[in-house]
Amino acid sequence: MSAEQNNFLINLSVLYRNMQKYFDKALAQYDIGSGQLMFLFFINENEGISMQEVSRIGEVDKGTTTKSIQKLIEQGYVQTQTDENDRRVKRLYTTQKATEIMPQLYEYRNELRRRLGQDVDIDLFEEMLERVCVNSRMYLVPEPRYSGVRIGGLQKMTLLDYPGKVAATIFTSGCNFKCPFCHNKDLVFIPENYDFFDPEEVIQYLEKRKGLLDGVCISGGEPLLQEGLEEFIRDIKKMGYLVKLDTNGCYPEKLRHLLDTGLIDYVAMDIKNTPDKYARTAGINRENFAPELIEESRKIIMAQAPDYEFLTTVVKELHDRQDLLDIAAWIKGAKHYYLQQYTESENVIQPGWTAYSAAEMRELRQAVAEILPGTEFRGLKEG
Repeated sequence: MSAEQNNFLINLSVLYRNMQKYFDKALAQYDIGSGQLMFLFFINENEGISMQEVSRIGEVDKGTTTKSIQKLIEQGYVQTQTDENDRRVKRLYTTQKATEIMPQLYEYRNELRRRLGQDVDIDLFEEMLERVCVNSRMYLVPEPRYSGVRIGGLQKMTLLDYPGKVAATIFTSGCNFKCPFCHNKDLVFIPENYDFFDPEEVIQYLEKRKGLLDGVCISGGEPLLQEGLEEFIRDIKKMGYLVKLDTNGCYPEKLRHLLDTGLIDYVAMDIKNTPDKYARTAGINRENFAPELIEESRKIIMAQAPDYEFLTTVVKELHDRQDLLDIAAWIKGAKHYYLQQYTESENVIQPGWTAYSAAEMRELRQAVAEILPGTEFRGLKEG
């Protein structure tokens, strides 16, 4: 191969290294490296952006993003604040220290462009560079279509999960709750050698079952944790399926968005317990629980969902009669409320809980039905 044929890769390398040298020298006085500059620009121009959003926009892996932003925090240029609606999300903001130097940083960036643009049509170069970057995304490192979706289980046909419909149920992996009575332990504490289902293969299966299945249930785990969920559901809807979403109610804005876009036909939301007992029932620390998120999801569902249900898995050690009456009063006016009898299994997170008997469940349902007449059973076993 001739030297001329090698020029493309060599030129890319030279451009990258010389830009690094330029910025490293210019920014040394601020103790900022060229690797942190891009992130500082992102945050300054998008105050309140999350670290995840920075990583996505910059097309940089999360580890590199975290390391660079942590250095900016340590240097006093960036600070974090907890999101008002979701305590798990940290928002990024520039500090006064950063504000004082940003004009000079932009000047360094603009000077770089001026120097590179000598004897060059820099506008045309930038236009072509943008096209090359688009091509690189499409043809060099294409990601799987549903790269953010982790499917831990698939029930190919069920008559129980989607009321009145023949459906398939998809179980997503990962959950922000650790309900001790949950019988999907592997979807919460994902084993290192877990064998995930390929989302593309699941889509292919659903394509073949068109006309035989009415709907698809997206359950979990907590499905709204899945980054690629919207695109996944959109493709399911294109096949003509009805879609039911099971959620724990911790992500009201994501829920609202899916309902606003018409992607969800039925929502099933777990009501774990009364607000004061919610954290213990969900297996999390009280300080990590945001009851306002659950309440917001309840309001969204009752106002916007085409059809919906609320469900409580009733465990003797966690729920008494008054708890269920309080829950009924909380969701008064709901279309459907189900009381699900607890069932012990080998895959329960913490074995040893006790189920109410069928007779006791009937007594509880009768009491709750005085507040919510549509209260029904799910999974009631005699004996």
